[in-house]
Amino acid sequence: MFEKLSEKLTNVFGKLARRGRIHESDLKEALKEVKIALLEADVNFKVVRDFLDSVTRKALGQNILKSLTPAQQVIKVVNDELVALMGGAHEGFDFKGRHPLTIMMVGLQGSGKTTTSAKLALWLKKQGKRPYLVPADATRPAAINQLILLADSAGVPRYPSEAGQNPVEICERALEAAKTENADVVIVDTAGRLTIDEDLMRELSAIKGKTKASEILLVADAMTGQDAVTTAKDFNDRLDLTGVILSKTEGDARGGAAMSIRAVTGKPLRFVGTGEKPEALEPFHPERAASLILGMGDVLTLIEKAQETVDREQSEAMAAKMQAGNFTLSDFRDQLDQLAKIGTVESILGMIPGLGKLKKLKDATPRPEKITAIKAIIDSMTKQERENHLIIDHSRKKRIAGGSGTSIAEVNSLLKSFAEMRKMLKSISKTGFSPDAIKRMFG
Repeated sequence: MFEKLSEKLTNVFGKLARRGRIHESDLKEALKEVKIALLEADVNFKVVRDFLDSVTRKALGQNILKSLTPAQQVIKVVNDELVALMGGAHEGFDFKGRHPLTIMMVGLQGSGKTTTSAKLALWLKKQGKRPYLVPADATRPAAINQLILLADSAGVPRYPSEAGQNPVEICERALEAAKTENADVVIVDTAGRLTIDEDLMRELSAIKGKTKASEILLVADAMTGQDAVTTAKDFNDRLDLTGVILSKTEGDARGGAAMSIRAVTGKPLRFVGTGEKPEALEPFHPERAASLILGMGDVLTLIEKAQETVDREQSEAMAAKMQAGNFTLSDFRDQLDQLAKIGTVESILGMIPGLGKLKKLKDATPRPEKITAIKAIIDSMTKQERENHLIIDHSRKKRIAGGSGTSIAEVNSLLKSFAEMRKMLKSISKTGFSPDAIKRMFG
């Protein structure tokens, strides 16, 4: 979401750093480029103006230009202002004295509200909570069916709503049902419309009153840019939101909505949807987002993702196999799956300070279709072939290529790269991965 903005700001401050001593004119020129970058990222114009006024005032008012590292001092000011702009710190849910905590999910039709409701339930479940889903969009049978399927898939209990029922009555009965399920959080997926209208707002206000919802979260489509911010303001004026969730941030969203929502509405951005998978929902941390925007990575989020997806004992056993030179194609296949759970290789590099802006390293990362082909080749092998790649002769390669829909040349390329990788893994603690090494691994 912030990739293009990060690239431009990194270039701006990189040029500033190379000057050594900088003058007021240098700073003003750099901030002019920052302004253009922010506007191109679709940040609200007034937000950009206020942000730059604050940065300029602080950068010129602290003798920064006379310091030994003026560029670094300016970057620190910009970082601090970005964090403040986006809310300061992540705001979690307050469960104290609320049993169950009731969360109303609101938003326009097509924003991803129903899918996000299920994602939030799964996220809460992973935090040790007992969520309960309520399909309250009784005007759209498809929405009810979708949430029921998603709830069942995630192993989350849900209320058996039916099309045509009164949404307020659904919520009233669902709250009683949630108590029998011993749920500690109820997520109500309300109806959406193509536009905000009086009927919708009356219905949402009635549900809010009946459920006494502690949280009212708007799901807004990040792809709509500043329209998402406008929608958030309109919903907030009518319902007094407690937060916003931006969906579809993995697409061509430019990040402007994420940076503008707090300043325009006064309400925090709580979560961002990062993909279509049920697990693709992440808490929004302003300080981590600011670090990403300025090209400084986001190691904390990377660590959290790894802790969620990687089994520690399994990873330690795998490390021992690598060091002993016993790493097999089966192991390689497993590692590709683990990597996919954390994110794309490019997104992981972006979280590591200094690596996200290295074009050579980014160019060396495999594309998703390449990884799919590699997994297909390995899946077409027998168990013996995966455990000992040396037994794969020409006739076996021909069979594997036919079974995976690839060519013998691609099978040869994988086997050659895998043999080289085994050698590299034994000495990785000394040499690390170079861009050329990564390129050889994936062809």
